[in-house]
Amino acid sequence: MKILLVYPKNPETYWSFKHALKFISKKAAFPPLGLLTVAALLPDTWQKKLVDMNVSPLRDKDIQWADYVFISAISIQRASAEGVIKRCRQAGVKIVAGGPLFTTAYSEFEGIDHLILNEAEITLPPFLHDLSNGQAQPLYSSEQRADITQTPAPQWNLINMKKYATMSIQYSRGCPFNCDFCDITSLFGKKSRSKPAENIIGELDILYQHGWRGNVFFVDDNFIGNQRQLETVILPAIATWRNKHRQAFSFLTQASINLSDDDELMEMMVNAGFDTVFIGIESPHEESLSECFKTQNKNRDLIASIKKCQHAGLQVQGGFIVGFDNDPLSIFDGQIKFIQNSGIVTAMVGLLNAIQGTRLYQRLEKENRLVKTSSGDNTDCSINFIPKMNPDTLIAGYKQIVSKIYSPGYYYTRVIIFLKEYKPHRKQHSQLNFRSVMAFFKSIFILGIIGKERRHYWKLLSWSLFQRPSLFPLAVTLAIYGFNYRKVFEKIA
Repeated sequence: MKILLVYPKNPETYWSFKHALKFISKKAAFPPLGLLTVAALLPDTWQKKLVDMNVSPLRDKDIQWADYVFISAISIQRASAEGVIKRCRQAGVKIVAGGPLFTTAYSEFEGIDHLILNEAEITLPPFLHDLSNGQAQPLYSSEQRADITQTPAPQWNLINMKKYATMSIQYSRGCPFNCDFCDITSLFGKKSRSKPAENIIGELDILYQHGWRGNVFFVDDNFIGNQRQLETVILPAIATWRNKHRQAFSFLTQASINLSDDDELMEMMVNAGFDTVFIGIESPHEESLSECFKTQNKNRDLIASIKKCQHAGLQVQGGFIVGFDNDPLSIFDGQIKFIQNSGIVTAMVGLLNAIQGTRLYQRLEKENRLVKTSSGDNTDCSINFIPKMNPDTLIAGYKQIVSKIYSPGYYYTRVIIFLKEYKPHRKQHSQLNFRSVMAFFKSIFILGIIGKERRHYWKLLSWSLFQRPSLFPLAVTLAIYGFNYRKVFEKIA
């Protein structure tokens, strides 16, 4: 059997890092971890190829080679996925589809031969069994949760790691919280299921043996869902492994704000090599947090919590949302002020949208306020429901936020605010290599010579050299990030 695994193209968003990647000559930020894991679940005797359309084009001869095309996607890749499906139908090649997009919206797609929904560890084996007997069904679905201790390591030999900025690994699935706009609990449940330490170390070994050196993203939606196991088993094992391998990897992940309540956990994460964490802040407005059941963010000084993470040695990237029913007209200025004071350099602000499978979607459907399917794009100014605030006011306010927080004056000031607070672990160090040196020289030309922000760029570099010289490489990196985000938002300015 010849299997072509296809990962559709991502449009330009926060997470694409399209313009920043050019500085380091990379094609994509992250590899298609889900498809690489699915490949490992398929029979070893099958021939497999993987095309990540963010790295290389999908050629007609790739499709014609295959007996089956396996496609996995998230909502933001919908348009690209539909194009792939159309091309496969025209070529007469059968399609097997799965992943979050198809799990939540499979009824909206035509021309797919087999839908493998929910978690592949559960639904893929019966499909493969039926396929071998010539009795494959059009749809396989299950509410059962996978035992991810049995999940195989991704089949990394299917990609060229040199094309990516960061590798990925999954430790756990599920989240103990139940924010009503988030589909994680509907996809993976509220109970955190995790892999044992030997699996994680084994996967790190495989990445290392493939020659990877650099950043590794723990893709867990909430890395700290099982804090006890992290503190007693996982983090000590990662720290030991990393020390043996001369700090070959640096780690980043996603977590909830209650991470800041556990000083020991933060210290252990930093000791294990974690230097960046993405946290869903959403809103500084308490009523909006109550509305979306973001209970972990309520009744706390959010900025103080963020500062604690920064002082511990964790750079905080933050997610923010406007468009809640309880958002006042002052929310736009409030978000700008909060983001600036927090020192969250990478502040990802989006308009609220209702994703299928969420409690928000169900509520708005009952209230007859849904108007279309969410695009999944947090930068395109789209809203798929009727908001309580005037839509024109909401969109104008959103544009006001992103245009201001990523304007050179605000952005570079916020970088310095962060660098003053940030206290990285003494053992952490930037890995200088040819790509990073070239990125620095590119930044000098693009940002420091021809860029509109050149005055701010040189001010930041000068400040860093004299005040925080050890953070100079990070200052350059953040300057490049700022350029990336300004380019992203040029389309909506």
